[in-house]
Amino acid sequence: MPQLVEKATIEQRIYIIRNRKVMLDSDLAALYAVKTKALKRAVRRNSIRFPPDFMFRLSAGEAANLRCQIGTSSWGGHRYRPFAFTEQGIAMLSSVLRGDRAALVNIAIMRTFIRLNRMLMDNKKLAAKLAEHDARLTDHDERISNLFDAIQEIMEPPLKPRPRIGFNPPEEAQH
Repeated sequence: MPQLVEKATIEQRIYIIRNRKVMLDSDLAALYAVKTKALKRAVRRNSIRFPPDFMFRLSAGEAANLRCQIGTSSWGGHRYRPFAFTEQGIAMLSSVLRGDRAALVNIAIMRTFIRLNRMLMDNKKLAAKLAEHDARLTDHDERISNLFDAIQEIMEPPLKPRPRIGFNPPEEAQH
């Protein structure tokens, strides 16, 4: 099956907004080879399929911040605040957009999200293992330090006060 869209192209169009991985309407429209206006129209006609956890409109601040990150066109970028689609929203687009290209692009996007999620999980597992090893090494450092202290005490026993040599008068005689 021919690959319509490169994985790297998809990855570059995934943003983290509101602590979610999302893709913007204009980027999805470009991947699906439809106009952004047509994509939005199809979504509006099927609005029941896109609850807030599937799709949301960026706030003015988020749109301005995004515009600073990705640059603007001579027209000033988006005329309207863009929609952001979560992974579930992108999956739902396959039921709204028709055609072979839409299906193939959707498959490629879903595979990219799955791969990114796996990488994230692998990174979390690796971070947990590193933390475990760090804790273990800290414990080892403490034990080694205690061992060195014990060896030091054996090599240099603490100085005991030496008894005085000479005549010690009895305490009763001093009164």
